[in-house]
Amino acid sequence: MPTISLCMIVKNEEACIARCLDSVAELVDEIIIVDTGSNDRTVEIVSGYTSHVYQYSWRDDFSQARNYSFSQASMDYCMWMDADDILEETEKEKFLQLKQSLSSDTDMVMMKYNTSFDEAGKPSFSYFRERWIRNCAQYRWIGAVHEVIPPCGRIVYSDIAICHKKEGTGDPDRNLRIYKKMIAEGKELDPRQQYYYGRELYYHKQYEEAVLVLERFLQAEAGWVENKIEACSVCAHCYYKMGQDQTALLALLRSLSFDLPRAELCCDIGRHFLEHGDFHNAIYWYETALRTPKKEYADGFTLPDCHDYVPYLQLCVCYDRVGEQQKAREYNEKAGACKPYSPAYLYNRQYFDSLQ
Repeated sequence: MPTISLCMIVKNEEACIARCLDSVAELVDEIIIVDTGSNDRTVEIVSGYTSHVYQYSWRDDFSQARNYSFSQASMDYCMWMDADDILEETEKEKFLQLKQSLSSDTDMVMMKYNTSFDEAGKPSFSYFRERWIRNCAQYRWIGAVHEVIPPCGRIVYSDIAICHKKEGTGDPDRNLRIYKKMIAEGKELDPRQQYYYGRELYYHKQYEEAVLVLERFLQAEAGWVENKIEACSVCAHCYYKMGQDQTALLALLRSLSFDLPRAELCCDIGRHFLEHGDFHNAIYWYETALRTPKKEYADGFTLPDCHDYVPYLQLCVCYDRVGEQQKAREYNEKAGACKPYSPAYLYNRQYFDSLQ
């Protein structure tokens, strides 16, 4: 059975670090903690779990810090988590089973990363990340921000999920500050960094600059197709904010030039037509979203609700607007089958009951 080193970089995480370690400590063989300058009780708390606690001078580079944590590991595989991540009780048995059955020639294990949740705690945004990585010099982090280990070798996909349960707001300007510092120092952003830099500009409402950065990324030959598709969506959101709705629609449609339609983009296009009163076109795109196959191990960002709940609910609205109340009611019930606790579904039921 392979051994695992849990490798973490932390700073001022006294509010959540124990929750994280309690969820996984008994499942791993070694815990490596790299502290980047805490002035709270973080170091005191983690010292109760491991003697492998190291101080590291922060250099505005997440990859450097994570690679340092990996360099201290002595087990077969390195596993990373953030301090506000947890492994739920429902996942622990699967974690152990995978550990016991993992083939010795495995280089990486990709696990689900659930980062947003609905009102019932059901994951509403997820994607796969490299989670167990063979402990050797070949596998190292790259990227000062939104760091990644490029997948290669023999890769195993698992349905085990790590949940990101964020505590507090953190520093919302940190990532953008690091990117701007890199640019000021004359460092060239690779395609992946360009994509994430554009997203940070969008988050900071710098829409025109975000579009310029993302357009350069979209026009370049290099770049991951999933990032290209998502960049089209981010550009569209920028154009909407700038009052350029038709250009936003073209940005969404541009995503179709990179690959087959994604349910998420179909819902975005459907929403465009719905909000502009073109209900028949909206119906087409929401029905297309329903027909888009769910990929069990999708590589990109996924919004599971875009495959069922969202299009069902919006088709309810569309059919109501065109006077087909029976169809509208049927789609609302389908939305309710997905989320019986949904306030929108419950509101719609009251609305339809009032029409009788």
